[in-house]
Amino acid sequence: MLEIVKILRDHGVSPTPQRIAVASSVLYTKEHPSADDIWSIVKESWPTLSRTTVYNTLNLLVERGVLKPKVIREGRTVYDPCVERHHHFIDEKTGEIQDIPWDSIKVAGVDALEDFEVLEYHVVIRGRMKKE
Repeated sequence: MLEIVKILRDHGVSPTPQRIAVASSVLYTKEHPSADDIWSIVKESWPTLSRTTVYNTLNLLVERGVLKPKVIREGRTVYDPCVERHHHFIDEKTGEIQDIPWDSIKVAGVDALEDFEVLEYHVVIRGRMKKE
C-alpha cells in the first residue's frame, strides 16, 4: 500500500482510502479492466463505494498520467497500468489482452500521411494464443 500512496503522491493525487483502493485494483494487475470490472473488485472491500467515485478516480488517474484508457474492444474502455508505448494482442477465444512490446511491431508509412498530424498510434492484433 505504501507504494500506491507514493505513486499517487508522485502524480499529484491525494491518496484517500477510496483512491488507494481503486488504484490498487488496477495498478497491480496485468489485466486491462474496465471501470465496471474495477468497481466490482473494489466494492467487495468497500460496499458503499459508488460507481461515480470509481469513474471519477479513474478519470483523475488518467489525467495525472497514472493510467491510460484504451478502447481495445469496440465500445469498451479499459484501463492500462502500463503507460509506456506498447501494442496489444487480444485472444479471440478467451478475451485475454496481452501487452506487446513497442519495438516488436514496425508500422511503416506514418510519416507519409501528409494530411494528418499523427499524435499517437498503437496496433491491436486479434487471434488465438498458441498453447505450448
